[in-house]
This record gives sequence, C-alpha cells and structure tokens, in this order.
Amino acid sequence: MFRPKNLLAAFLLIISVNAFGQYEPNWKSLDARKVPEWYTNAKFGIFIHWGVYSVPAYGKKGTYSEWYQHALREGDSATVKYHKENFGDRSYYDLARDFKADLFNPDEWANLIEKSGAKYVVLTSKHHDGFCLWPSKEANRDWGFPWNAEVVGPHRDLLGDLFKAIRKTSVHPGMYYSLYEWYNPLWVNNKNEFVELHTWPQMKYLITTYKPDVFWTDGGWDAPDTTWKAEQFLAWVYNESPVKNSVVTFDRWGRGVRFHHGSVYTPEYQPDKDFEGHAWEESRGMGHSYGYNRAEDAWDYNSTQSLVLQLIDKVSRGGNFLLDIGPDAHGKIPPIMQERLLQIGDWMNINSEAIYNTQRWKTPSQWSAGRQDYKMKKGDNDLLLKLTIDPDPGYAVKEIFYTYNASTNSLYAIFPKYPADRKLILKNIQLPKGTGITFLSTKGKLQWKQQGKNVEVALPAYDPEKIKAPYAYVIKIANYGRFTK
Repeated sequence: MFRPKNLLAAFLLIISVNAFGQYEPNWKSLDARKVPEWYTNAKFGIFIHWGVYSVPAYGKKGTYSEWYQHALREGDSATVKYHKENFGDRSYYDLARDFKADLFNPDEWANLIEKSGAKYVVLTSKHHDGFCLWPSKEANRDWGFPWNAEVVGPHRDLLGDLFKAIRKTSVHPGMYYSLYEWYNPLWVNNKNEFVELHTWPQMKYLITTYKPDVFWTDGGWDAPDTTWKAEQFLAWVYNESPVKNSVVTFDRWGRGVRFHHGSVYTPEYQPDKDFEGHAWEESRGMGHSYGYNRAEDAWDYNSTQSLVLQLIDKVSRGGNFLLDIGPDAHGKIPPIMQERLLQIGDWMNINSEAIYNTQRWKTPSQWSAGRQDYKMKKGDNDLLLKLTIDPDPGYAVKEIFYTYNASTNSLYAIFPKYPADRKLILKNIQLPKGTGITFLSTKGKLQWKQQGKNVEVALPAYDPEKIKAPYAYVIKIANYGRFTK
C-alpha cells in the first residue's frame, strides 16, 4: 500500500508511463512495469545448468559444481586433487573439447519439461566461466581462443536448438545470462570496456535473436548497477526490444539491487523468504548443486513429495518455483532427475488447477499447535518436510496450504497428510450453505458441515487405486474465497 504522501508521485509516474509508452532509465520508472501475466500464472519453471563444468561435474557435497573452475583456480584442495587425478595438467579451458553434447536431443528435453507441468524453462546461456552455448564472436575475441559451443565441443548452437524444441510445446523459452566472467582478461583489466564491448553486445544479440520470454541475469555482485548500466539496458528491453511486452526480468542487476529493485525477486535456497506484494521466485537444485554433481548420492536429492510441497508452499505465498536440473556433458538428463520431473508431472496432471492462475489468499497456510519458529539445522536437507510431515518435538506443521483463483472465485485447500479419521478441519472459515467441495484426486463431491468457526470436510476412504500421486491432496471450494484485506 502507498502512503498518502506518495500518491501524487505514484500517479504522475503511472501517467508518464501510460502517456508516452516509455520507461525511463531509472529504477522508479522501471519498477512500475507490471510483470507479464503469463509468468504470474505459470508458477512453475525448470532451470538448466549446463556447460563446460558438466565435464568434470564435481564439487564437494554442499557446493555448486558449476563453480568448478573457480574452486580449481582458488586452490580448493578437493577440487585440485580431483582435477589432477582425472585430467592431469589439462586446463579448465581445454575441457571444452570434451563437452560434446553428443546425446543431446532437444525435443526429448522439451517433452520431458512439458510433462513435468512446468510452464517455462531457463537455460544457462552463459555461466560465470564465460563459455557460451550460442555462437558468440565476443567470447572468442575477448578470451583469445574458441570459447563457445559452435566452434568447440558440440559444434552447434545449443541454445537455439533447445529454443526451437521448446517452442513446439506449451512451455515458454528463457535463458540465464551471467553479467560477469570470473577470469575474462577484459573484465579483469577494464570493467567498463567489458560492459560496453562484451556484456551489452551479447545481451542485445541474445534478446533480438532468440526472443526469450525469460531473461534471468546473474553475477552482477562484483560491481554496482551503474557499472552494468542496468537501468539503461532495461529501458531498452522494455521500450524497444522485440520482447518488450512479454519478457520477464529479475533483480540481479548489480551489487545492492537484489531484493530492492527489479521485476521479480530471486531468493536462492532461502525457503523462508517472503515478499508479499512483490513478484518472486525461489530457485534450487534437486540435490544441492545446480550443475550435475557426480559426488551427490541418491539421499542428497529431495524426494518428489518434498519438491511438490516446495512448489505448493511458494505458490501459496504468491511466489514461483524454479527447479533446477543439471544434464551431463553428453547432454543426458540424469535418470533420477527425469524421474522426479515425471512424478511431479503426475501430481500436476491431477491437481494443477490449484497451482496455475492462482494467487496468495488471505491465509496462505493453516498451522497446527506448537512452535512456528523452526530453523534448519546442520544435516537438514529440506525445511519443508520439517514444516509439514516430519516436525521435531514441540514444533507446529503447516497442515493446509491455500491458493485462490480470482477468475473462478475458487479456493483450494492443499494438505500433505491424509487424516486417519478422514476428517479435514478448515479453521476459521465460514461457508455458505450449499457450497460445493470437490476432491481433485477423485473428482468426487464431498460432504461438509460447519462446526462453529471451523468447517469439517468428510474425506473418502483412502483407496490407492483412485488416489494417485499421493504427495499432497487438494480439495476445491467452489464460489468462495474472495476477500478484502
């Protein structure tokens, strides 16, 4: 809510934007741009970290394997040992020859992503090592040797091939782009020239050539947004680019900008972050690493139930979920990751109407009795399991998550545990007589009764032949839920 003293400024800003159809190169104007509706309705996306780092595919547990070059260069003992044992004296740059992508089938990737229920995808077009998955003349020129996928390794435009495949599906294509590059000579010696001659030309080429629906920047923390000329670039994106009306941008545009400016805020492994009133999206890997990490074991990966609950939790609080997969150097998505995506898709096939096109309701979740201040401990792999089905003694759980579809005036109650007595209690809800409640798993109508301030819903006997994908359960309350704060 704006304070009264800010109403005039806000009004003048809106008039300026609407009258001229132009966004000015300052955060006040840029932040007034509305996030494209397709994105706020989509809720679920797939992140893909893939590059030269997928050749060693190694990092100590609890680290990011895509930071392999940085760990090697900075002398991390485990990484240095691993590299020496497996690659001898070869440099990181030489590993690009082994990044073959010989088994990469973009149509298979696209179909798998669509089957997961995700509505957008974000591929790392370039990570902090500077290697480009598209033909970039700037990469070759400024590194002084072949450093993109067209001229070394796969010898193909990996980004373009995936975009073509994605556009055959219902999924929106997008890309991640690292603003800086750890050891690029031009960056190290002259940051301003790097931005002018390397970063800007690459970004403009990517947007005008591939026309992404998502442009997800990162790596700006080594310099303020003024160095990156972030405001000027976003003004070009919003005013002149071929995707000015459809593209989604984020908040990683320079030191100090994140969580303060930008279209969508981007928490990372921060499940307790909440930005009510502002678009946000949490990202994470299925294990800990974003890039494929061969050091991770099956027990380091979140279960399907855990990932479904993470999606539900974020959507209930008004956010999106960007779940990462890390293909190997051959271009194969590891089977454990494929399985997770297909199982999430099974759940979405039944319950997606409680996810897509919904928004935060006045009560995002219903808690049981107990403490609500649980903090992750060393060894915890997933906060959401502790907050739903596996609490420590004395701590509360989120019994029910709520989402709301304003266009249909439908409220959804999503519960992780099936009550043994088959009675679902919705606290502090008053339903009008005749309200229809449906169990999405079976599409059957449910009986309910008002019990004082609460509603008691009678669930059917648990039948595994009828109740599929039992990671969480959803009831739909028709024509109820509209509220005014």
